[in-house]
Amino acid sequence: MRDLKLPDQRHPEKAHRPDNAQPRKPSWIRVKAPVGEGYKKTHQIMREHKLVTVCEEAGCPNAGECWSQGHATMMIMGEICTRGCTFCNVATGRPQDLDVFEPGRVADAVQKLGLNHVVITSVDRDDLEDGGAEHFAMTIRAIRKRAPDTTIEILTPDFLKCAPGVLEVVVEAKPDVFNHNLETVPGLYPEVRPGARYFHSLRLLQRVKELDPGMFTKSGIMVGLGEDRQSVLQVMDDMRAADVDFLTIGQYLQPTPKHHAVDRFVHPDEFAAYEKAAYGKGFLMVSATPLTRSSYHAGDDFARLRDARLKKLAMQ
Repeated sequence: MRDLKLPDQRHPEKAHRPDNAQPRKPSWIRVKAPVGEGYKKTHQIMREHKLVTVCEEAGCPNAGECWSQGHATMMIMGEICTRGCTFCNVATGRPQDLDVFEPGRVADAVQKLGLNHVVITSVDRDDLEDGGAEHFAMTIRAIRKRAPDTTIEILTPDFLKCAPGVLEVVVEAKPDVFNHNLETVPGLYPEVRPGARYFHSLRLLQRVKELDPGMFTKSGIMVGLGEDRQSVLQVMDDMRAADVDFLTIGQYLQPTPKHHAVDRFVHPDEFAAYEKAAYGKGFLMVSATPLTRSSYHAGDDFARLRDARLKKLAMQ
C-alpha cells in the first residue's frame, strides 16, 4: 500500500497543472472519522492479504463508516492507473505486472470479512491486451469458490483499447451486478475524463445487457463539475436507452489543488429532485445524495434492487 504523500509527490503527472482552490465544504457534507474495532479489523485484513482498496486510493469520504461495518471495496490489478482523469485521486503511471495470486487473496479476505455483498473495482490497465478482463473473471470465480453465498458487484474500466470479445470474458464469469461509471456528462469528458469516450462507455453497458439480459447493470455520475441540470437528465435518458437498472449520483469532492475544481456544491434538495426524476424515467434503483458513491451501501441497495425487479415482473 502506498504511503501518504504530498499532492505533487503522489501525482507527479499532475504537477504541471495550476492549482485550483478547494472551497470549504457545506454543512450537509459530513463524514465519520475512522474509529472502532470494526475499522481496525478491516484494516488488518486488507494489510494481511496485501490488498489495495479504492476507499483509500480514491480518498472516499465514507471509508470510516464502511470499514467500521467490515465493508471495503477492493481494487485489483495494482494501485497505478494508465489514465489521468482530472477528478481521480488514483496515481497515474506505468503499472506493475499482474499478480496471479491476487484473486485468491481477495477471495480469502471476502471470506474472513463475512461479506454478504462485495464490490470489486480496478484501475484502468490500457497496457494489457485484454484490459484485465481475465483477471476480473478469475477474481469472480475465486470468490464464488471461497464464499459462495456472497453476491458480487464489479466496477470495471471501459476496455476501450482492447480487442473485441473481452467484455464477454467478464460477463461469462457471472457477477451479480456489472457497474461501469459514466462519471460525468458528455460535454465535460475532454477535461474530466480525457482518456475515455462517453458513447463507448454507454455502449459497454448496453452490450452487457445484450450478453446477459438478467444481469443487473449500474452506472453513476458526479455533479458539481460544471454540468447543468438538462445535461444530467439527458445522461439519465441515455442510460435508460442502454437499459441500465441502477443509477448513482454523488457530489464531486476535489482531492487536491491539482485536480479539477469544484464548480459548486449541489444542495440535497437538488439531489432529491434528481432521484425523483430518475425513478420517473424507469430506473429500478436510484441513490442520489451528496455522499453517494458507487459502493456506498451497495449490499443494502442490491437487496432493494432485486426486490424492485421482482415487483416489476409481478406487475407485468
